[in-house]
Amino acid sequence: MMKKIAVIGCGGAGKSTFSRILSEILNIPVYHLDKLNWKPGWVPTPKVEWNYLMKNLVSKEEWIIDGNYGSTLDIRLKNADTIIFLNMPMYLCIYRIVKRRFIYHGKSRPDMGEGCPEKLDINFVKWVWGYNKNKKQGILEKLNKLSIEKNVIILNSSSEMDKFIYDLRRQ
Repeated sequence: MMKKIAVIGCGGAGKSTFSRILSEILNIPVYHLDKLNWKPGWVPTPKVEWNYLMKNLVSKEEWIIDGNYGSTLDIRLKNADTIIFLNMPMYLCIYRIVKRRFIYHGKSRPDMGEGCPEKLDINFVKWVWGYNKNKKQGILEKLNKLSIEKNVIILNSSSEMDKFIYDLRRQ
């Protein structure tokens, strides 16, 4: 039974959309970390407040939390009963971050904090470009260890994501 779900993956992997759909199917509230972290004008939540917020969120009975935020990732993974890693190809993630830049030009995405209009800066592009090389192996190692006690699901393509959603709707 999935009640506490952490959805992780590269920027542009589809975490927010996937999490919204999961929320609709399972009737579990979804929390988008980008929306919680970023205050108007792209001002990040102070670290002490952020850590308190994470501990508060994971203590709830049910949740879907989407996002990476490495500084608090272990808190979410430790408290999740299910971890879903959207392991999408880098080219797809790059395509999606560029696409959403044009779709949400001059306005905030639904899963982003108010007053944070969509932007695409070089540091974010570099982070997405290097995710599979720099981050993925460490995530997979962590998930391998956690798979002993947690439900770890790795989805490797958009079609695997669609099938997962399809199967979930049928249950």
